[in-house]
Amino acid sequence: MDSFVRMMFSNENIVWQEVPGHVSLAFTISGCSLRCSGCHSAETWLNHVGQPLTPAYFQQRLELYRGLITCVAFMGGEWHESVLCELLDLARSEGLHTCLYTGEEDVSQAIKQRLTFLKTGPYCADLGGLDSPTTNQRFVDLTNNQLMNHRFLKR
Repeated sequence: MDSFVRMMFSNENIVWQEVPGHVSLAFTISGCSLRCSGCHSAETWLNHVGQPLTPAYFQQRLELYRGLITCVAFMGGEWHESVLCELLDLARSEGLHTCLYTGEEDVSQAIKQRLTFLKTGPYCADLGGLDSPTTNQRFVDLTNNQLMNHRFLKR
């Protein structure tokens, strides 16, 4: 069976807040094994939730939103490294920035070298998310290794 069939997404949205300064096409990937307490996407813990995110479907979506989006964001998916890397390469070939949100503390170098932005760290309710000054999560611009958490704080 083709490995792309196993990478499923449960949600696809155009988002404005997940990547500061960018309009992003965001995919929530199914199959996260971290199961963070308080997760807002607990329905995606199962591998089979949603529909397959194939390169053909992904390319179609990039063409549909050409000129309207500046970034593609994946909410998870690092557990499908080869598939994710191929999709990130497709996005970059279209001139788009790329972002990954993960609850892990780090991801492979193969993934990082294809990303513009990376959000790491599990959600801890007592520390809050990126909009909290006490969060354990980090949102980094990998082009200059700059921490961008301040961009999420309410002023």
